[in-house]
Amino acid sequence: MEFGLFMGGFVHRDLAAADPDAEHTRLMSEVRLAELADRHHWKYSWWTEHHFLTEYSHISANEVIMPWVLARTTRMHVGSGIINITPPVNHPARVAERVAMLDHLSEGRFEFGTGRGSSTTEQRGFGIEDPELTREMFDEVIVEFRRMWRDEPYAFEGRFFSMPERNILPKPYVRPHPPMWVAAGNPGTFEKAGRMGLGVLCFTGGSPERMAPLIEVYKTAVAEAEPVGEYVNDNVAITTSFLCLEDREAAIDWATRSGNGRQQTLVFRYLDTFPRPPWVPPWPQEVPDPTREQILAGQANGSSIIGDPEDCAAALERWQAIGVDQLILGPSGSIYPHALLEETVELFGETVIPRFDTDPEHSTSRYRRRAARPAPAAAAPSPTA
Repeated sequence: MEFGLFMGGFVHRDLAAADPDAEHTRLMSEVRLAELADRHHWKYSWWTEHHFLTEYSHISANEVIMPWVLARTTRMHVGSGIINITPPVNHPARVAERVAMLDHLSEGRFEFGTGRGSSTTEQRGFGIEDPELTREMFDEVIVEFRRMWRDEPYAFEGRFFSMPERNILPKPYVRPHPPMWVAAGNPGTFEKAGRMGLGVLCFTGGSPERMAPLIEVYKTAVAEAEPVGEYVNDNVAITTSFLCLEDREAAIDWATRSGNGRQQTLVFRYLDTFPRPPWVPPWPQEVPDPTREQILAGQANGSSIIGDPEDCAAALERWQAIGVDQLILGPSGSIYPHALLEETVELFGETVIPRFDTDPEHSTSRYRRRAARPAPAAAAPSPTA
């Protein structure tokens, strides 16, 4: 099981009230966390793309921040979690160009996470009035990247975008192309991702027991994949929060006043194409931060990766048992001070990750490397008498 950090640019209203530069402080804090994680066994960092979502996410231009992070790290893979590939938001040819350029600059350390957006605030800001259309937009676009990176020239005539004959440059540096992922949150999308041979970036929370059926759906589908790229990226990555400190009681105490309840509230305020669970009150009521009792119950079922290294490792064993390939942990969806975030990223990286990830190679690099191998030559026919 591999590990990544989720970077969302969350700027809690209390942080903004206390610091007029809170937006800048948060963005630079997340960059510094990625630099630190790169030195302490974390393999990935994931950078979202959202637009117009005050507090919830102030990372709108991840194509700008990701190369900055790549330039400041050496081993870590940097991924888009996600790039919105619907044509009104990002023209597909421009996406293909940026992804290939990131592949060159990083020499193969970029991960291409895709999605269609999950907020009408964002979609309507770019002129998409019907959220259901984004499904059709995604399906039209996702199959074209392989051709854009390969064909010379490339041309396409579709419903949502068209291209006259053009050579889209540059081509990816590491053959055949960067690993491809898609955001998913329900069984249908998990199955679809598997059939397309795409890795899954799961942004819905819950216990390992709750997520196990979704992983099973994906793994069944990916076994029969007809990949939209040149190879299958057999990967399920699940995003959740964590806090790992030497003092377990201190970790639990911090978590009870993390501000994460506000972050969860904003998820369901803005991301209105997700169904709102019954435990989420209608806006502007807020989801409270977890109580100590809730955290302890979460430790018991694996949903709370909170406590000392032993507590965190015990929770991770449950995730590993259901077949999760990567856990993406988001400590900065909180109001924790930067020093505490650094402490938890370093401690977890040094004391917990090595117990679960002993392979120095990124799984996505392995899939890509195998796909780049030339097909074996056919055996010469045996001579006949």
